[in-house]
Amino acid sequence: MLHINKISLVQFKNYAQQHFLFDKRIVGITGRNGAGKTNLLDAIYYLCFTRSYFTSSEIQNTQYQTNGFRLEGFMEKNGQPEKIVCTVKDGRKEITLNEEKYDRFSRHIGQFPAVMIAPDDAEIILGGSEERRKWMDTLLSQLYPDYLDHLIIYQKILLQRNSLLKNMAATGQNQDSLLDVFDLQLIMHGTPVFETRRAFLETFIPQVQRLYDYIAGRHEVVNIRYQCTLQEEDYATQLNASRYKDMQLQRTTAGIHRDDLLFLLDDHLMKTSASQGQRKSFLFALKLAQFEVIRQSKKFAPLLLLDDVFEKLDQERVTRLIALVASDTYGQVFITDTHAERLLQAFAGTSETIQLIEVENYLAE
Repeated sequence: MLHINKISLVQFKNYAQQHFLFDKRIVGITGRNGAGKTNLLDAIYYLCFTRSYFTSSEIQNTQYQTNGFRLEGFMEKNGQPEKIVCTVKDGRKEITLNEEKYDRFSRHIGQFPAVMIAPDDAEIILGGSEERRKWMDTLLSQLYPDYLDHLIIYQKILLQRNSLLKNMAATGQNQDSLLDVFDLQLIMHGTPVFETRRAFLETFIPQVQRLYDYIAGRHEVVNIRYQCTLQEEDYATQLNASRYKDMQLQRTTAGIHRDDLLFLLDDHLMKTSASQGQRKSFLFALKLAQFEVIRQSKKFAPLLLLDDVFEKLDQERVTRLIALVASDTYGQVFITDTHAERLLQAFAGTSETIQLIEVENYLAE
């Protein structure tokens, strides 16, 4: 089991300096809007992923008029104590695990798995394809270290290839031989990413269906259709066929960086045909299925971070969700809400005792 016992925040978002102790499996974080409930969840997420869930800008993670922040997390994983420290100062980031500094942050991903469910997750359905790739990559990177390595290298090569295409357009020079080298590297690292995505979704979809039926309280057929041109023809053929087009557009138009997922309800596109309630049920099913596959792979439950779920679900769905996360298969759960009493009532019918933390007292003025 993965359990976080203590977290310290220094100059992180609205927290000047504060620490929190977590002594229960279920932790409720309460307080008024803007008090810092979500920021505390994000600090936990940051310790697990070396980045914020909500922003890629470290400036936005840093308290106003300061030059950096520091997060410390004291955890237990399968009974072993673990200490994670994340420091950002003057634009430089350092991550240590048990006083050992990482040479690559990617080595940390998957060691302390976590799943966040937040209001902005609707963009996974409603947003562009990059939102769905980001969700899928975050999940698969926790399961397969090689996947993340291939993805990082692929993205670097893609940037280099696109830069070369722009340079060719500006100078008029023929660089076909260098494009050939980049193409081979894209194939080498893009193909394993494609194969992992395709194989994973085949086993993942039934779990989403099962959890959708449970959360929604009724059966409707949900599906995830993987869109990738590599399913139609091989990588080398596509890159060769699109080379002239790439030179005209000055960017790479074929490859796994253009993949998408179609979320379907009764074979109709969920983005345009599903109701708000159906989308919410699907998002929770998607994230809880993500939790399940990580738990099965790691042999212990990841952290579950639930932000503002009471405002997003009706009472029936909330009741089913609480019953699920209070069960023995779930590990440590953090859940935010503006009303402490509502949290207490939600778990009153379960065997779990909830720890309540009021964040108003810790708000940095």
